[in-house]
Amino acid sequence: MVIKIEFLTQKKHIFFWLTLLIIGLSQTSCKKKDFFSSSNLSFSNDTIVFDTIFTTIGSTTKQFKIYNTQNSKIKIESIQLMGGSNSPFRINVDGISGLQFGETVLDKKDSLYVFVDVTLQVNNGTLPLIIEDSIRFRTNGKDQYVKLAVWGQDAYFHYKDLNSGTWQNDKPHVIYGYAAVDSAETLTIPGGTNIYLHKNAQLINYKGTLNMNGSLGNEITLQGDRLESMYSDVTGQYYGIYFYEARPSQLNYVNIKNGTSGIHLYSRDASQTGYTLTLTNSKIENCASYGLFIYSGAKVKAENCIISKNGYHALFVLEGGDFNMNHCHLLGYQNGSNQTPAVGISNFYYNPNTSITTVASINEGSITNSVIYGNQSGEIAFDTLATGGVTLNFNLKNNVIKMDSPSTSSIFLNTIWNANPLFTNISESNYKFPANSPLNAAGFSTSVSLDILGMGRNNPPDIGAYELN
Repeated sequence: MVIKIEFLTQKKHIFFWLTLLIIGLSQTSCKKKDFFSSSNLSFSNDTIVFDTIFTTIGSTTKQFKIYNTQNSKIKIESIQLMGGSNSPFRINVDGISGLQFGETVLDKKDSLYVFVDVTLQVNNGTLPLIIEDSIRFRTNGKDQYVKLAVWGQDAYFHYKDLNSGTWQNDKPHVIYGYAAVDSAETLTIPGGTNIYLHKNAQLINYKGTLNMNGSLGNEITLQGDRLESMYSDVTGQYYGIYFYEARPSQLNYVNIKNGTSGIHLYSRDASQTGYTLTLTNSKIENCASYGLFIYSGAKVKAENCIISKNGYHALFVLEGGDFNMNHCHLLGYQNGSNQTPAVGISNFYYNPNTSITTVASINEGSITNSVIYGNQSGEIAFDTLATGGVTLNFNLKNNVIKMDSPSTSSIFLNTIWNANPLFTNISESNYKFPANSPLNAAGFSTSVSLDILGMGRNNPPDIGAYELN
């Protein structure tokens, strides 16, 4: 009897485990298999193109997305940058950088980010080049590719260096920190030179002479070193051109855009009686602060110049200095809510750190044959102090000026107040005008015989940098 009882107990035990096993298998057979889709991937872009970048300067980071549009998971067998370690491109897949990535599973209706940037090496070439690569995605035995392309160019690089002589113009010049003209030295920059400045960079004339000799159709251009389209109208990408106690210098057919202060002049060489800067046939646009900033005694003569859409003033004079502006467009039209008059003139400066106010003379304050206009109700402002020994000599003649309360001061002669110039297209910075514009034939003849486009001036000439013919 004892043996029989043990046998029956053992049989029951075995039966119990067999039952559990059958139930488990039954439940497993009811589960749906984890199938992977046999389809392929979709991409937000099949080609990633970078605009022109300079050798040694990295690009912005671009991105694209990988999509699984199916109702099942997709197994990506591998992702590979085909150029490998020799490629100028770098990729990052879902937050991980590398050249090759192993198996990646993408859930149904899910997506994945891929980030790409590029840095080119110096090639000592003068012509732009195009570099190409691709990223391979292998899925279900099939290869798919996203192409990568970048336009690149070598350049002359300046990093806190001193310059004299003549720059070559066969390649662009890229400035980091600053490129300076040292005391008593002369730097000549020929027409056709393209100058690109990195964040906060400056072209500095320190007690020397800077001559930039552009010509019509062969202008000199200064702009930021980021050439992607998203930077085309971003202000403050670099500082600008800075003159410190400079000797007489000349800029002709120079276009400056997207800086902080287009041209900033501090004082002048006291041994020189002429103009610190003669600026002709040039444009300064879309700078974060000022277009032309004359500070503490510098002297500027400007003819046939267009200064517009700068953050604060087109022309700003602070703590004195002389200016002679003839046939110029001095315009506001800034973006943003902190707009100020196109022209701001002051002969003093209060230093909050020392609590000292410095007052200086304006011996020549001449604006003639020019248009001062913009979005503000008044586009010219004076803030001056007349104290012992200080000279304030203003002469504004034959100008079109926007001013909320037209002045009756004798410094304004033959002024046309608040007459819309009828510019062709302000948003596109086209400041030409039609025959019915108040600028037409409203000037008086001077030695400026040609306009900014090389057209002969009539008698009487038009107001501003352009002449109707």
